[in-house]
Amino acid sequence: MFNKMIVAIDGSDMSAKALEAAVHLAKEQQAELSILHVGREAVVTTSSLTGIVYVPEHFIEEIRGEVKKEGLNILEKAKEQAAENDIQAETIYAQGEPAHEILNTAKEKSASLIVVGSRGISGLKEMMLGSVSHKVSQLSPCPVLIVR
Repeated sequence: MFNKMIVAIDGSDMSAKALEAAVHLAKEQQAELSILHVGREAVVTTSSLTGIVYVPEHFIEEIRGEVKKEGLNILEKAKEQAAENDIQAETIYAQGEPAHEILNTAKEKSASLIVVGSRGISGLKEMMLGSVSHKVSQLSPCPVLIVR
């Protein structure tokens, strides 16, 4: 039924549960599994006092590098967990808005199932802007499993 699955992880406890469910399903369905991590872009805000904030370009690049390094580490651990369960998973690192990147990756990979955790690590921002899992479930062309 599901031959190509994508699981989106962010290092949270909920994404660990999503990974566990995806690995189990991939094994059961004999499906290809892609593990996706989306690193968020660095955000610069303005000062209420001056209205202008100067952030050196090298500092922004350093932040992006650290975000990517952390993301690749999360992916490597997830790949090892899949391998322990006899699943050879592909890992994908993307950068941008998580719901958008998850949906783009699902489309590119012709995914038959997307697996996500019900909540990630974004906290208050998630409540204000809407959860990634909600956006993905509303806009996905394929079934979405939201793991709690």
